[in-house]
Amino acid sequence: MNPILTSLTLVGAAALLAACQEEHHAEAPAERPVLSVVVTPQITRTWGFAGTVEPRYKSDLGFRVLGRIVNREVEVGDIVKKGQRLANLDPVTYQLAVRSAEAELARAVAHLENANATEVRQRTLLRQKVSNQAQFDLARQAFETAQAGVTGAKANLDKAEEQLDYTELRTDFDGVVTAVAAEPGQVVQPGQAVVSIARPDIREAVVDLPESIGREIPPTARFDIALQVDPSVRAVGSVREIAPQADPATRTRRVRITLDNPPESFRLGTTITATIVTQASTGIDLPATALLERDGKAMVWVVDPATRTVATTEVTIASRNGTSIRVLTGLAAGTRVVTAGVNSLTADQTVKILAGASR
Repeated sequence: MNPILTSLTLVGAAALLAACQEEHHAEAPAERPVLSVVVTPQITRTWGFAGTVEPRYKSDLGFRVLGRIVNREVEVGDIVKKGQRLANLDPVTYQLAVRSAEAELARAVAHLENANATEVRQRTLLRQKVSNQAQFDLARQAFETAQAGVTGAKANLDKAEEQLDYTELRTDFDGVVTAVAAEPGQVVQPGQAVVSIARPDIREAVVDLPESIGREIPPTARFDIALQVDPSVRAVGSVREIAPQADPATRTRRVRITLDNPPESFRLGTTITATIVTQASTGIDLPATALLERDGKAMVWVVDPATRTVATTEVTIASRNGTSIRVLTGLAAGTRVVTAGVNSLTADQTVKILAGASR
């Protein structure tokens, strides 16, 4: 046989074989890996939120008079007792006011004594027919005016002494210092906060809930509270207050939870995790990435477990937010739904379930 003809025959056979192999591969495309989840209706839902332990009662204490702080005797974290002095103002101005009030009272008392003596003398003269009624009435009026002057002077002295007492800032209850807002040498206005005192005996857990969840929490709900540094240390508590409106910046509602006999390790400022179990509403929760919307219809891709192919099924959406949707109808329990890449799938496409998919 001609060697050249033999070579051409072999080359043609090899090319034909390669073409067949390419056609075979084209007819059997590779499976596409997808993320998916097996849907299961939820009977209950568990929520967990981070928060802190805070006091129920806290007071921002300040001086009742204007002045310059000359001393502050406490720092953040100090334990204070009822009546303990926290800070004091420069008292010189108020001490001078007390001296002035004392002098005014002494003058008023002397005036009263003189008016009293005049009134007694005029009374005697009137009885002896030496003086007339008009002179006695003037003496009586002067006496009563002097009495009023003494009363006013005493009130001014009491006020000056009270203002002198106000130059010392004292606490009305046992507590712990949580904040200081003024330093020695600073001039403060009446009522300006200087020291914040909290009562550590009544503690609460405070958490911020998303507005959508905050609306679902019943007023009588109970939370399981655990310390983040040691989750084995736990307590329970009931809702005392739910903010009626969401914070305009964070769109969260603040919830205050009264703790039932919390351990001593639940100190003020400690970070906690508050967990609550609620009844789930009707429907199935899916990630928002599972939703396919075409021609005004809401659909999801469902995986056939036998053939590993996908097909769309129309669903009814009960609610949605930025991260999840709640499917009301259209899915049965145990159905596997694709949760990512839904816009690039085609009907009857073969897929590969990734090992990390929920089962």
